[in-house]
Amino acid sequence: MDKLAILGGTPVRDEKIYYGRQWIDDDDVNAVAKALKGDLITCGPFVAELEKRICEVTGAKYAVAVSNGTAALHCAMIAAGVGEGDEVITTPLTFAASANCAVYVGAKPVFADIDPRTYNIDPDSIEKHITDKTKAIVAVDYTGQAVDHKRIQKICDEHGLTLIIDGAHAIGTKYDGKGEGSIADMTTFSFHPVKTVTAGEGGAITTNDPELYRKLHLASQHGIVRNPDEFKHEAEGIWYYEMQELGFNYRMTDFQAALLISQLNKLDKFSKRRKEIVKKYDEAFKEVPGIIVQEEIPESDTTRHLYVIQLDFDVVKCTRREFFDALSAENVQPQVHYVPVYWFPFYERMGYQRGLCPVAEKVYKGIMSIPLYPLMTDSDVDDVIEAVKKVVSWYKK
Repeated sequence: MDKLAILGGTPVRDEKIYYGRQWIDDDDVNAVAKALKGDLITCGPFVAELEKRICEVTGAKYAVAVSNGTAALHCAMIAAGVGEGDEVITTPLTFAASANCAVYVGAKPVFADIDPRTYNIDPDSIEKHITDKTKAIVAVDYTGQAVDHKRIQKICDEHGLTLIIDGAHAIGTKYDGKGEGSIADMTTFSFHPVKTVTAGEGGAITTNDPELYRKLHLASQHGIVRNPDEFKHEAEGIWYYEMQELGFNYRMTDFQAALLISQLNKLDKFSKRRKEIVKKYDEAFKEVPGIIVQEEIPESDTTRHLYVIQLDFDVVKCTRREFFDALSAENVQPQVHYVPVYWFPFYERMGYQRGLCPVAEKVYKGIMSIPLYPLMTDSDVDDVIEAVKKVVSWYKK
């Protein structure tokens, strides 16, 4: 039978609304046009200006802009000295890049379980997975909420590990008043269109360590040095440069950087609106039997990238797929973030098996992301709430 007929015929809204959408205005368009009309459209002044702006936003001492969030993670692995035979602990409830970055450098991803309330990596599980091969931890700020920095940093200090925060969701988030990006050894960001601010594509790595900054810059720029003070050999002329390490072409263009600078100028506005929507969702769903709301630690002042609801199958008598399809039929299009990384065929071929992280697997089976982005009107938010409640009500019958 047709889903619309099952749920009463007329959908909550006429126009489909999706889980995320970028906000591009005339200021953004003009910023890109200015960059395109300049003398340099890559390796130019806007990238340097962007890196300075990212430091201002996060509180970090150094920033390296790169082509995307995955490139940022790869560079962080290289700068941390992770390599063949090493192990990197991360979470399974994330985009694949958080684990793939270890594989890129010949290391083994090790998956720790998550906290069942916050969905962030569980420090107790991290401790259980540390071996003499562990080199680094990649902790993900899932949905934008900061991880438990104090406990995870303590673990890293005790075992001599590098802490890398995958902050792809978390630009604008603060932990104990400090900007995410200024706390860990390195923090990576993504500027994909559905993130809080966008460069179309793009990423960045922040750090407070000058030696890590040097390594990050080399890793993202072919390993090439152009400063004569850093040359190993005498310069033959002004054209001379040296490739001192094996690096990659992970440069960001100037017009992407110009777009992102313009977007960062609106970060406070974007963050405020996201928080307003999250508050409204929390208030609407916290008393709805059948819906579990993600909890937040008091230390995290979160700019939420995703709003995730979890179904309580003791109350809602349906499958996640049925709920997902019914919500979509109401023209509220959810998404699922994320399939546990080690469930993918690539990782199965590496020997990973289901059951490694039972909490993450249980949470995954009941979660879905509902629309959250600054362009949403109050009416849009009300429609999403009505649709969720309508589907819950139906499947409680």
